[in-house]
Amino acid sequence: QVQLVESGGGLVQAGGSLRLSCAASGRAFSTYTMGWFRQAPGKEREFVAAITWSGVNTYYPDSVKGRFTISRDNAKKTVYLQMNSLKPEDTAVYYCAAGQGLGGRRDYESTYSYNYWGQGTQVTVSS
Repeated sequence: QVQLVESGGGLVQAGGSLRLSCAASGRAFSTYTMGWFRQAPGKEREFVAAITWSGVNTYYPDSVKGRFTISRDNAKKTVYLQMNSLKPEDTAVYYCAAGQGLGGRRDYESTYSYNYWGQGTQVTVSS
């Protein structure tokens, strides 16, 4: 069992930056692939970033590649999402998620691959 708590959301102007954190409790955090997803009003939850258990491999969709960076600190049981050059279309509730046994990009991008979810943190980017 893993519990996830996100923090770091807020209101920022376009072009600004935010750093989201996701603190995990429970055992074996270092064995989980961690992902970030977001959901805007009236839209489906979409993939934002993923990082493998070792931190060696990361994955991003084209919409955030080059602007967002996912990282993790297994000793602190925390995963981060550094978001730079934010755009109004990045406005959403951001969720972190944990999963095991993922293999391949299709797994990383699917909400069905993740067993545990945080409650979400709101990010609002003003124009």
